[in-house]
Amino acid sequence: MAKFKAVIVDDRYPDHEIERKEFERIGAEMMELRTVNPSAEEILRLCKDADAIVVNLARIDRTVIMGLMKCKVISRYGVGYDNVDIKAATEKKIRVVNVPDYCMEEVSDQAIALFLACVRQIPLRDKAVRTGRWDSREWGPMHRIAGKVFGLVGYGNIPRVLHRKLKGFDLKEVLVYDPFVPKEVVEGNGARQVDLDTLLRESDYISVHAPLLEQTYHMFGREQFAKMKPTAVFINTSRGGLVDTEALYEALKTGKIAWAGIDVHEQEPVPSNYPLCHLENVILSDHRGWYSEESMTELRRKAAFYAVMVLEGQTPKSVVNREVL
Repeated sequence: MAKFKAVIVDDRYPDHEIERKEFERIGAEMMELRTVNPSAEEILRLCKDADAIVVNLARIDRTVIMGLMKCKVISRYGVGYDNVDIKAATEKKIRVVNVPDYCMEEVSDQAIALFLACVRQIPLRDKAVRTGRWDSREWGPMHRIAGKVFGLVGYGNIPRVLHRKLKGFDLKEVLVYDPFVPKEVVEGNGARQVDLDTLLRESDYISVHAPLLEQTYHMFGREQFAKMKPTAVFINTSRGGLVDTEALYEALKTGKIAWAGIDVHEQEPVPSNYPLCHLENVILSDHRGWYSEESMTELRRKAAFYAVMVLEGQTPKSVVNREVL
């Protein structure tokens, strides 16, 4: 009889052999639930007696968590964990772990790609050339990047890698808003720590890297966009719920800000009537900032490995609800 039971709740990957190797290392039996958008009843049917759950996008809500009999850990593929009810898991003394130390290169590359495409108007120019227009000036002036101010909202792993990459652009200054990072850490990396209002007012470019929590939901709305420069470029590769989509649409439509590059969205996949699709001064991507073949392998291995650590009585650094420790 297996020492532990682990269940993968995921329909993204063709197989879970990377994860299986990690669980088999400690004699755990690994099972798979591949239902798309499974209900609480479907999840509990397989997970009720599980010791570990590794989950992608399925909702592990209070109903599921309260029905778990002996679960010790819920591991979330990825950095975000908003599909897991952390409060309920804490009440049940179940550790929730994520994988914050993967795709740092990929997401920072995505932020830079969106940033440069906005600043240099690449999609519009590509479209113009393909339709026979040349040297079009209908989309307003371009501005030099060197000498400008770049604002980072959040200063965890990914924005620190992005900051490293930005050093080659000869910026005037990098501003950081993150109330949880000590000032000496920010200044030690050559940036200036400021409050959010200062960052919004002074930045030419703003890149968002905050977690989606109850207190950060729609942290970018009409009030925040109104404080930005009319030439500002706004980038979000973090979580769609951080931004009020309607407010962003209005800001772009009315010229309160110049451009936006958006990899993450409030509703995914985006609806057919998604308002941002009707604007030319926004670049949209399909939440693929995290992806490369290398990062996908790393994510799968670490999601299982951190769950294994908990089953073995160890404490991964990525435990979200540290009250359980």
